Amino acid sequence: MTDFDQVVNRYGTYSTQWDYVQDRFGEEALLPFSISDMDFAIPAGTKDVLASAVARGVFGYTRWNHPDFKGAISRWFDHEFNCEVDEDWIVFSPSVIYSLSILIQLLGKGRNKVVTFTPCYDAFFSTVRENAGELFSASLKKNDGHFEIDFADLENLFKTEKPEIFLLCNPHNPTGRAFMLAELTRLIELCNQYQVAIISDEIHMDIRRPGIFHHPILALYHEIEVPVVLLSSASKTFNTPGLGCSYGLIPAEALREEFLTILKARDGLSSAPYLGMIALQDCYNNEKSWLAELNRYVDQNFQYVLAALENHPHIDCYLPEATYLAWLEVKDLPVEMDQLQDILVHEEKVAIMRGDTYGIEGRNYLRLNLGAPQSKIRTGVAALLRALEKSSVRSSQSIET
Repeated sequence: MTDFDQVVNRYGTYSTQWDYVQDRFGEEALLPFSISDMDFAIPAGTKDVLASAVARGVFGYTRWNHPDFKGAISRWFDHEFNCEVDEDWIVFSPSVIYSLSILIQLLGKGRNKVVTFTPCYDAFFSTVRENAGELFSASLKKNDGHFEIDFADLENLFKTEKPEIFLLCNPHNPTGRAFMLAELTRLIELCNQYQVAIISDEIHMDIRRPGIFHHPILALYHEIEVPVVLLSSASKTFNTPGLGCSYGLIPAEALREEFLTILKARDGLSSAPYLGMIALQDCYNNEKSWLAELNRYVDQNFQYVLAALENHPHIDCYLPEATYLAWLEVKDLPVEMDQLQDILVHEEKVAIMRGDTYGIEGRNYLRLNLGAPQSKIRTGVAALLRALEKSSVRSSQSIET
């Protein structure tokens, strides 16, 4: 059994979330609930694999195109999602966002018009923009604590903007939706009808609530008549993003060869990080039980937050289907988000992501990272509750004076 209650000191590891929290929030030494990595140590078995590699002490150029790497990925999709993946489809990439950038160049046809569901992961905005593209929002609609696709709105975007690419994030960051088979089928029908290629970021696919099933886009491969690519990594699941190893599943041979030419010939990235590669192989081959324990622990964190915020007049909290990210709606608060953030950061000393980071639809939301020991979650939630109370009190005092 893994002790997920154990607090691991992340200071001094060059952590974006901890050591460099000041870059985003303007103050150092805050308790962070921001960047979507976890505060848990990697599985003990994977740690042993890495320690053995470090003890050997040889870190020369490595090759990823072999059965150990590709077989681990194809078996994971088979066993976890009942999704058959041809090993020939698999390509290494240093990161999901690198792959996205290259694929926008290859599938954008020079116009690079991209549609995605919003709110969305903030890197989508910058990646599309820096590839001379336009990102169009198909807003997810909140209905009784559940975010839904407005297919009429989506079809209208396809008709009017004629995009080259639909960028799917499934499970969805930040709302936590794990899209149902019927939703994906309808999405594919529209992409087929309007000839819109599909890029599916599925990096959050393994962190899900009990009874929720993830449907990879390639499980519907035989229904798809347009170019389709699935991007993912073991890094979000097993907390290894610092090891730098992701992958893409590209069924179309011509597109796959174009991608590999850019990866290897233009960008010189043909050698995979050795530690990242062997970590992925061990995690996918041997750490399924660790993942089950992790999901149970994250579920407990969500249950704690739901209970702590239940019936609060200024916070609407729901249980997402997937991810370790709580998407909290701030409602009827008599101060602006800037003022609430000022109290959180400068008085309560916590860093919680403001929702408008993820687009205009998030302007009244906070994104709270629950991938951490529950002692940290309790401290953060208590700070949030105090900040909300201070906001209300100060607003009342301002009105009285």
